[in-house]
Amino acid sequence: MTAPHARQSPTARGVLYVHSAPRALCPHVEWAASRALDEAVSFDWSAQPVLPGAQRAEFYWEGAPGSGAAIASELLGWEHLRFEVTEDPGPGRDGGRWVHTPALGIHFAQTDTAGNVVLPENRLRAAMSTAGTDPAALQHELHRVLGQAWDDELEAFRHAGDFSSVVWLHRAG
Repeated sequence: MTAPHARQSPTARGVLYVHSAPRALCPHVEWAASRALDEAVSFDWSAQPVLPGAQRAEFYWEGAPGSGAAIASELLGWEHLRFEVTEDPGPGRDGGRWVHTPALGIHFAQTDTAGNVVLPENRLRAAMSTAGTDPAALQHELHRVLGQAWDDELEAFRHAGDFSSVVWLHRAG
């Protein structure tokens, strides 16, 4: 009789971008991510130049599928916290992007392998139904389901991270 082979659970990957957090909240954000990922994590915090006194961090995570939603759920509702969580798609599952701002709350969107937002048929049909025959209303509804308001609010915070110390490695040959 042979021993059964241990099966490794599928792994998901993604990024947690903390665009702004008050300094006092930073350890709590790390603890929340640790709970979601079921392992201790530590972030490399830096000043957020867009919001004096705030900190920012980027954390590349790996965990079980659904960890992106778990991280977003742990962070949801904290005042003065702006964040994005991405989870890359994997075999048999969509990717996702959760975006949160204090003013707007949370927004979720499915993503494809290139990170583009994918609008399922039912969301498109609902937008068309809500807009009726008014082109301006349809544009408004599409901006809403794409999360345009969140992107607009976070754009300045994202650009502040353009000069971070992330090093991209490329495989040659």
